[in-house]
Amino acid sequence: MDPLENIDGDRFDTVFPVPVMDRAVRALEGGKVLFFPRLAFALRADERAFLDPRCSDGRAKNVSYDPSSGALKGTGLVGGERDRLQAMVARFAQSARALVATLLPTYERQLRMGRTSYRPVEVQARPSSYRKDDSRLHVDAFPSRPNQGERILRVFSNVNPDGRGRIWRLGEPFEVCAQRFLPTLRRPFPGQRWLLRATGLTAGYRSDYDHYMLALHDAMKGDDYYQRHCRQCEVSFPAATTWMVFTDQVSHAAMAGQYLFEQTFHVPVQCLQSVPSAPLAVLERLLGRALAARSSQEALQKRSIRAS
Repeated sequence: MDPLENIDGDRFDTVFPVPVMDRAVRALEGGKVLFFPRLAFALRADERAFLDPRCSDGRAKNVSYDPSSGALKGTGLVGGERDRLQAMVARFAQSARALVATLLPTYERQLRMGRTSYRPVEVQARPSSYRKDDSRLHVDAFPSRPNQGERILRVFSNVNPDGRGRIWRLGEPFEVCAQRFLPTLRRPFPGQRWLLRATGLTAGYRSDYDHYMLALHDAMKGDDYYQRHCRQCEVSFPAATTWMVFTDQVSHAAMAGQYLFEQTFHVPVQCLQSVPSAPLAVLERLLGRALAARSSQEALQKRSIRAS
């Protein structure tokens, strides 16, 4: 099965026909990557100077922007250069929000914007521990920012000026992966979630869902045999293209590439067209118990009430 679903459009605010929107949401929730082969995030003349690794401070793997506060981190630039870099990253955040709003209007109503990233450093040049090594297959989970089962939707744009593609590996379906690793994962020990919150290691309550997703993320990355032998394929996203994916559901690894924008969105489970395909619902079914305050069954019930 082709892991990509091609969506035509050359503007972030393209008005998509309803059949295209329906096809997109089915593919996205089914575990595919939405690929926009004609959608480029075009840099302005004064922004092309930021196609340079010096934009990074050398410590963080990306330049990070918080749309809610306007804070920019991970760069060593100062003064006017810093302001222009911030404006460029903010412009991508606005463009990505426009794309989700026009293609996935049922999400947009309750969408919460996360951080925006600009990644000017070559993937292969970043030394890292295995847990932080994004060149190893994984599903996304946040160690310090529990999300209680909300989906992690990400929009990426490759702006490499030399025409180089962003190389990913895509792995096996989420449920297959979960079935493989769940028997090896330990349950949270009593008082763990309280201790993490009290010491400031997490920004909120780490639900059982957050615990298992983070454990799954670490187990996948730490298993060398799995990294080499699980079912997977390599995909190149060319320069001047955009793609969108639920990174909490699709097993992925970034193998090569430089100069990339990424926008994170948080999508409540009840916004989905297919709630049973969400990682929260899959893990609850496999473990036979609720893992977050709002279980998949409650989300399904609320959708039924809204539709009646």
